[in-house]
Parts: sequence; C-alpha cells; structure tokens
Amino acid sequence: MVSGFTQVVAVIGHPITQVKSPENFNRFFADQQLDSVMIPVDIAPEAVADFLQALRGWHNMSGVLVTVPHKQRAAALVDELTPRAQHLNAINVIRKLADGRLQGDMLDGVGFQLAAEAHGFSAAGKKGLLSGCGGVGSAIAWGLCEAGIRQLALYDQNPATLQLLHNRLATHFPHVHLVDLPATLAGLDLLVNGSPAGMAGFEPFPLP
Repeated sequence: MVSGFTQVVAVIGHPITQVKSPENFNRFFADQQLDSVMIPVDIAPEAVADFLQALRGWHNMSGVLVTVPHKQRAAALVDELTPRAQHLNAINVIRKLADGRLQGDMLDGVGFQLAAEAHGFSAAGKKGLLSGCGGVGSAIAWGLCEAGIRQLALYDQNPATLQLLHNRLATHFPHVHLVDLPATLAGLDLLVNGSPAGMAGFEPFPLP
C-alpha cells in the first residue's frame, strides 16, 4: 500500500512501455517488505534537465534508473560521475547523495557480467561480438574487457558511435584485439545484443 511514507524510485525513458524494471523492482520491494515503489516515467529528451532539477528537491524520491535514449544526456546533467561512468560517458543509475547532489553510475556492464557468471560463462580468453555500441553496449564492452576477453568484434549502424567506442576501448585496454564485424559467426564464444533491436518499435535483428 502506497502511503505518505513510501519512498519512490523512478525509471525514465522515451518510450517507457517496454521496460520491465517496475515489475521486477516492485516485486522485490514487496518480497522484502520495503515501503518503496518504482514508477515508470515517459519523459521527452528535452525535459530531462528539468526532471533532474526537480529530483534534487524531491524528498521522497531516492533515486532514478535511466534507460534509452537518456543515458548520455543524463550523464552530462548530474553533479558527479563514478570513474566507470566517466569513462563511458553514460549512466543508467542516479543516486541522490546525503547532501542532495546527484551521482551517476553505469551498472549495465556489471549486471551483464553477474548474469553471465551465474550461467557459468567467463569472458577471460574468449572471442566475442557486440552489436550496438551505444550506452548499454559500451558498458557491456567495458565489462568484457575488464574481465579479460581476448578478442571483441564491434558493430553498430552508426559508424561514429562504433568508432567512439573502439577508440575508448583501444586506449584503456590495448591488450584486447578489437576487430570489425566478421563474415561468419563461427568460432565466436559470445554474441551480445547491446542495441535496441528486438524491442517494440525497433528492428527485429541486431545484425545486418
């Protein structure tokens, strides 16, 4: 039961109907008997700055999850970034600190690694292909490189987005062999869809 004591967490995106976070988090809150609720907020890109300004004074909202297409925009609007978010220039979590400042972090890569490990997959020494080099794809690529992947092929429909991630990874992980989209998927240990492909309103497949 939502009351005046309930702590609110938001997930912001545009559109927002595709997100599963409210279902998952509200189930978790109920199971843990926490007086919290997650709400979906469909907010236009040009309104994100105003929303975050309001968040600073929104006393019963403790934080925000950020999904497409706001991850890069929100990173430029918070008060501070974790080192990981600074490298990636994107965030998917906004924490409200005790002094009211907003801290952005990027946990997509962390979540991917934990899920992969839970299914018995280790990236160390492996060869992978990542389709989608935007916010979530960049975070997953960063996590794979940290985990010791040997070779990573990158693909994105936007060449500039691909090149930006390639340059960032090459600078920080020179030991990882970065390659273009291969002619065949044979020999790969991992194929990652880091793009919106498959979501409502987007292309059904992440590769050409």
